[in-house]
Amino acid sequence: MTRASLDKQPREVAAMFDRTAKRYDLVNTVLSLGQDRTWRRATAAAIDAGPGELVLDLAAGTGTSTDAFTMYGARAIACDFSLGMLRTGVARRGGSGLYGGGVRGVTFIAGDALRLPFKSETFDAVTISFGLRNVADPAQALREMLRVTKPGGRLVICEFSRPPARWFDLVYSQYLMRLLPLVARLLSSNPDSYEYLAESIRAWPDQAALAKLIHEAGWEKVAWRNLTFGIVALHRAFKPGPGAARPGEAV
Repeated sequence: MTRASLDKQPREVAAMFDRTAKRYDLVNTVLSLGQDRTWRRATAAAIDAGPGELVLDLAAGTGTSTDAFTMYGARAIACDFSLGMLRTGVARRGGSGLYGGGVRGVTFIAGDALRLPFKSETFDAVTISFGLRNVADPAQALREMLRVTKPGGRLVICEFSRPPARWFDLVYSQYLMRLLPLVARLLSSNPDSYEYLAESIRAWPDQAALAKLIHEAGWEKVAWRNLTFGIVALHRAFKPGPGAARPGEAV
């Protein structure tokens, strides 16, 4: 099997991303028409990590998204359950292994979103980009992220969503189901995985439904904004506790 099914068994998903790792970042840039860089910048701005803070980047893959969180002095951990993705990220930075003191400000650690290998109240901020959709139990993952976040800490989720304009949603659906797999076959080291990508995006809840799921997991002050006409949505929330309230602040 070269792709996971929509029941998202962890071994299948990890194996699929292991096979995809080699050209993963390149294919994402091509398929998104370069918008992936815009989405990463928006996520980093929403996290707003500063000196002395510790950020968990969950489902970090090769760590491309993680680099943005260390620009202003924060430390970051890139966590993923695909060893192939993590090893690719470490190798690109001139490293030779996982764990340890980190590579260029980022420490790579293997871990499952449903059972995070971190103590409670460890991180100032937790983020996951295009990964919550791949977890077998998103609600449990959100509860785990809440557990490892300090009181008052923040959550930022960048994920594919539903364009609110019906005409654009129809055009986008055709792109997902027809053009995306064709382009992936030309570029990807595991093109079948992009059939799963298209199917999982269409099966994922819309912006309001995801916000409800985040709130039900125990997060508060949940808000979102659309990126690229709603193809992607950025959700942010806070863990109850000191420092959680940020009145008037945009996502």
